Amino acid sequence: MQRPLALVVGLAMLIAPNRIVESAQRLAFENPDTGRLRPQTIPIARLEGVLFVWLLGRHPEHASILKRPLTVLGLVMSLVPRQALAVGLDLAYENPDELEVKPWIAPATRLLGVCYLIVGLRAVRTAGRSDEDSATANT
Repeated sequence: MQRPLALVVGLAMLIAPNRIVESAQRLAFENPDTGRLRPQTIPIARLEGVLFVWLLGRHPEHASILKRPLTVLGLVMSLVPRQALAVGLDLAYENPDELEVKPWIAPATRLLGVCYLIVGLRAVRTAGRSDEDSATANT
C-alpha cells in the first residue's frame, strides 16, 4: 500500500508541483498570498517527484536508499517539529518571517515525522531481512 501511494505522490510532484505547493500554502498559512517562493523551490519539488517515481517505479529494490534520510528526517520532525518547520520555511521561502503558520501545522509536522520514522525504520528492517535471505540462499 505504501509503494503505490508514494508513486502517486511522486507523479503529482512531477506533473503539477505548482498546484501542490499552492494548495499546501492555502492549507498551512493564514496569509498564503504573502509567501515568496525561492526560485529553486518548484524545481526541487519536481526533482523530488522524479526521484520517488524512478526509485519506486523502475527500481523498487533501490527504494532502500531512502531509508536513512527518511528515518533521520522523521526523527527530527517528530522531536522538534517547530524547528524543522522553521528550517523548511527558510529553505523554501524568501520571506519566511512574514508567513503566519496555522496552529495545527506544528502537530501535523510531528505526525508526519512519526510517519516518516515508521516508514524509514520498516525499510531498514525489511532491508535487513532481505540481506539475511540473500545470505541464507547463497550458503
